[in-house]
Amino acid sequence: MGIVELLLVLGLFAGIWSVQSRLSGMDRRLVRMERQLALIADRLGLEEPDGQRAQRERVEALVREGKQVAAIRAYREMTGAGLKEAKDAVDRMV
Repeated sequence: MGIVELLLVLGLFAGIWSVQSRLSGMDRRLVRMERQLALIADRLGLEEPDGQRAQRERVEALVREGKQVAAIRAYREMTGAGLKEAKDAVDRMV
């Protein structure tokens, strides 16, 4: 492998790392925004639709039962979140 190929590979890794870093930051901001919206809705007395409430309660029940993998799966189905975001959210419920 020549120097040009090596530089291209290093550039590719740097680009991937940069994108991953930005996505992680966006995930953290999204989780904070969701938490803030939940607090605002709570303060205003707004309630979730019954279907969403049932799904959230199911996730919380799975967490209480110690079924983390099932809770993560249910959270992903409920929100459309990625694996890391769902795992982080479920971890915060513990």
